[in-house]
Amino acid sequence: MTRSLVLSLAIAVACLGAAHAAPAPPGTRGQVLADGVGYVSVVRLAHQSDATANGSMLMVFERDGMGGIPLYRSDDSGAHWRFLADLTDQAHGRNPRWQLRWQPHLSELARPSADLPAGTLLLAANATGNDAGGRLVAEDLQLYASTDGGQSWRYRGSIVQGGGNPSDKDNHGVWEPNIHRLDDGRLVAYYSSEGHKAAGFNQLLAHKVSADGGRSWGGEKVDVAIPGGVERPGMAVVDRQPDGRYLMTYEDIDGPDNGQVYLKTSADGLDWGDPADRGTPVRTAAGAWPAASPIVRWLPWRKGPGVIAVLAERAGGDGDPSGHSLYWNNDGGRGPWWEAEAPVQKLTGNIHAGWTQALLSMPGGRLWHATTSSTAADPADARRNVVMYAEGPARFDRYEAEDALRRWAVRIGDPTASNHAKARLASAPGGQLTFPVHVPAGSYRAEFRWQDLGFTPALPVLRVNGVVWKTTDRVDHDGWHVATASGRLREGDNRVVLEGAARPADVDYVQLDPLLAGGR
Repeated sequence: MTRSLVLSLAIAVACLGAAHAAPAPPGTRGQVLADGVGYVSVVRLAHQSDATANGSMLMVFERDGMGGIPLYRSDDSGAHWRFLADLTDQAHGRNPRWQLRWQPHLSELARPSADLPAGTLLLAANATGNDAGGRLVAEDLQLYASTDGGQSWRYRGSIVQGGGNPSDKDNHGVWEPNIHRLDDGRLVAYYSSEGHKAAGFNQLLAHKVSADGGRSWGGEKVDVAIPGGVERPGMAVVDRQPDGRYLMTYEDIDGPDNGQVYLKTSADGLDWGDPADRGTPVRTAAGAWPAASPIVRWLPWRKGPGVIAVLAERAGGDGDPSGHSLYWNNDGGRGPWWEAEAPVQKLTGNIHAGWTQALLSMPGGRLWHATTSSTAADPADARRNVVMYAEGPARFDRYEAEDALRRWAVRIGDPTASNHAKARLASAPGGQLTFPVHVPAGSYRAEFRWQDLGFTPALPVLRVNGVVWKTTDRVDHDGWHVATASGRLREGDNRVVLEGAARPADVDYVQLDPLLAGGR
């Protein structure tokens, strides 16, 4: 049997054509691509030898059944997609009990790794094996490579293997590979392992390194492991900042806050500190936190240091349990996080809806987002999930009031608010919303959106670093007002406070926009 799967783009396009979008499920926002359970991974080509291919996007995801992992392509910045092929297992002969099925991660080499040139596409995924009765009993985290822009794929090697079924108490499964190239050219594969239960670890995060482009892999090094035999750190995703620092997010199932997303950092991608140290919880000042199946991305933002963005399947604290929010931080993960509305608004109903998502920065201050959603007709059945995608504005200048540190204030859902939530602020002297913000020094235009509760309107007081800024108010739509002011902010940390006035009020957000020369 050949170990190369050759895909003909011409045949795929001619026979299958463009993907025809189904109607979006009621209560969602975005375009439907196809049926898909979860684990969407997308790469935008940037290092191809054929320069005309750069800018195209490839997508993979999990779907139900034993048909392999579907591969799609877009040549118009993710607006439209066409199906290319199903990527199938090449390591186990024609054994029908084995298939490439779960947790795909797609990436592109910016520089060579061993015999793999720059521009090589890498697909890491979980191949599963069934027994004679069709029950899953084995896992094999595999690596594939394409040197022709995704038209053909060759098996490179097995990263790590595991055994058992997820429902077994003595399961020793391996899951969720995430591949990156280190500065010295070696590849590193991060993954979850249940192979250390006897040592007191229900599940842990580890990595292996390859010096030959993924054909063989070295010994296992543990990155996160919480003793006690209960907690399950998993679903590690790694990204890198321009300063070279590596970022890792993961979920901590059955931890102190079930599913809490944590952030860890590394200077070299190999040393993540004490494995028993969970890292920094991703959390707003008000106590909302993303939960389960996270991804992390560094995103450019204006001319500053950029932001760290996290998406997850759901949220805890008083965050949106449906996982409609993106969490962001522009201080390297230090201090509080803030919510922004994710471009795709999905339905929940099963744990696979929103299970690992894709997020890309687009030109013009835009974000491109893909995830899976349940369906309104059968939300509990993950086999009915659909892949959805959308583009939307990046709002890393808007600080949601429901995320601020609250005193005599409460979070309330509101479909007319910018993130479908607001803070209800008590009147003076008790009501106060504190926004700890981190910005470059300069002159700023501050804007906050507010509304009265049917009493005589009383504009909240805006105080910045202890100084009251004089505001001008105007009427907005849906019963809201927008108040604006301007002044200077210092480099780094600033304290923006909204204080209650003579009457209670609802507050949507505070927005800070740098003023151009001449005050524009």
